Amino acid sequence: RRTGSGGAPYPRRMHVPTPAGLAEWREVADTAVDAAVASHVEGDHVLLLRRWRREGAPTVLLVHGIGMGQQYFGLLREALSAELDVIALDLPGFGSSPEPAESMPMPELADFVADALRGIVGEPVIALGHSMGTQVVAELAARHPEAVDRVVLIAPTVNPRERSGWQQAWRLLQDLANDPPIVALVGARMCAQTGLRWYLRKLRSMLAHDVRDVLPRVLQPTLVIRGEEDRVVPEDWAAEVHGLLPHAELRIARGKGHEAMVTGAEPVARMVMEFAA
Repeated sequence: RRTGSGGAPYPRRMHVPTPAGLAEWREVADTAVDAAVASHVEGDHVLLLRRWRREGAPTVLLVHGIGMGQQYFGLLREALSAELDVIALDLPGFGSSPEPAESMPMPELADFVADALRGIVGEPVIALGHSMGTQVVAELAARHPEAVDRVVLIAPTVNPRERSGWQQAWRLLQDLANDPPIVALVGARMCAQTGLRWYLRKLRSMLAHDVRDVLPRVLQPTLVIRGEEDRVVPEDWAAEVHGLLPHAELRIARGKGHEAMVTGAEPVARMVMEFAA
């Protein structure tokens, strides 16, 4: 098992601007230039996929957290697409995907994503999840190993010692207190698009899922990334996640909180690019 602190040298330095405000973030996040759009539908569940192709490059799949959508990854996606074939999802009920009647449990949601990958991508991917997305990605890797080549878990949830809605909300508020205003603005904008009813339904599914049962079955090489200032994912929980994975590396994103990619793609993009090489 390889371990790292995030201080190791990298073969390249990427110059990705940090947005000064919401308008700048939207300019990057809303762009769909050269993106191919596809959808996968089962009943009233719709999965939307946007793909920024780079022929011959490894494919990375971006799976967002609760309340978010593919736009959340705008800055990270732009950085990664310089060298990787990038696919970003809107999970059912999030982003531009319509709200279904019921929330799928995490294992079923992973199966749904796997069906979409088989029908639309047809090749193993580097599956990258953020926050709740790490639960989906872990299930995807464990249940459908043929679909996943490598795994990236950014800010993995849910810390079992704080498995309640109010505890998670309190930790997120603590995290936001250390972030620039753009983080709260982006979160509020995207959560408003999601709607409170669906957010709470998905929160129940998220809290009911214990990722500790899944991690030992993730046999692919895995990169775990924790923001140095992340209050939602404390240091001991990140270490436990790392310890449960058979083939894992843990890195720290210096100066970042839970929403590590909103204020700029570095250093997360550099970590992912090195891992994908």
